Amino acid sequence: MPSLEQLVISFTLVGFRVSGLMLMAPFFGSASLPPRIKAAFTVLLVWLLAPNLHLSLSGTSTLGWTQVGLSELAIGMLLGLSVQFVFEASQFAGQILGVQLGFSLVHVLDPQSQADTPVLGLLQQTIVLLLFLALDIPHHLLRALVQSFSFLPPGTFVLTGAAVGELVQMAGRLFITGLQLAAPALTATMLADLVLGFIGKMSPQLPVLFVGLSVKSVLGLAVLLAVVWTWPQFFQNAFSAALQEGERLLRISH
Repeated sequence: MPSLEQLVISFTLVGFRVSGLMLMAPFFGSASLPPRIKAAFTVLLVWLLAPNLHLSLSGTSTLGWTQVGLSELAIGMLLGLSVQFVFEASQFAGQILGVQLGFSLVHVLDPQSQADTPVLGLLQQTIVLLLFLALDIPHHLLRALVQSFSFLPPGTFVLTGAAVGELVQMAGRLFITGLQLAAPALTATMLADLVLGFIGKMSPQLPVLFVGLSVKSVLGLAVLLAVVWTWPQFFQNAFSAALQEGERLLRISH
């Protein structure tokens, strides 16, 4: 049976890593969740995980404990950030489509980021959040956190140049994923712009400028509804790739 000192050390180390995940991960770190619920869930996870991991870190000074605590916090935050990039990609796609479909002037308060967000971006974020829960991604995220203790023990985390490069690449793929998500409706509305431009050139007396916005809005929403059935598979692949990239980022961070 582990001693009291080992239990305290294990609870502390696991607590820092779990807290980092709770701060940055989608859904868990949402500002719409009351802090008491997030704190209670964090304590519950630590209580379940710490006795089974048997972590130890002896001979560490006060400064060393500070560095280890910050590094454990960073590990959880990086793992959560890798999945958060998928949500940011959906919001980026919504912003692109909002401008193209004429919804860019309509903004609402996003309860997760507490910032003004285009209504189409918030709609897509809500759908992605439901898919995030339906696809059981929180379970896989917590499993990845537990597995990180096996290949990245406490006190071994170092943000290397390779890790920074991997993080930048993950951020860059955010824009690629967003463009892929917006591509069908964006292509349809751009073709509509082209057709309306030809019609306006051939018949200048027609009010193409006034009709065009409504046509693009209806066409873009129709295409968006037509392809939304492919989103579960799309986001399952995106979340799986994000978890793999997050694990690879942690593996090269020592």
